[in-house]
Amino acid sequence: MLDVMLPGLDGFEICYRLRAEPSTAKLPILMFTAKAQEIDKDTGTRVGADDYLTKPSSPEVIINHVAKLLEKGNG
Repeated sequence: MLDVMLPGLDGFEICYRLRAEPSTAKLPILMFTAKAQEIDKDTGTRVGADDYLTKPSSPEVIINHVAKLLEKGNG
């Protein structure tokens, strides 16, 4: 789970680097951020995020998104 707005490297860059590294390329990545514009969601997809969820979100919604990613990874 990555936020987009982080000090230093942003979440988009971290996601891109995780996808580029063979040992982390297949990790499920959920972008969880207050950046809700369509261009932000598109950027998240382009750099390799599996899912993009905006803040605020209820705990139930977060858990459901994480569970779907984990199920997809085991399928």
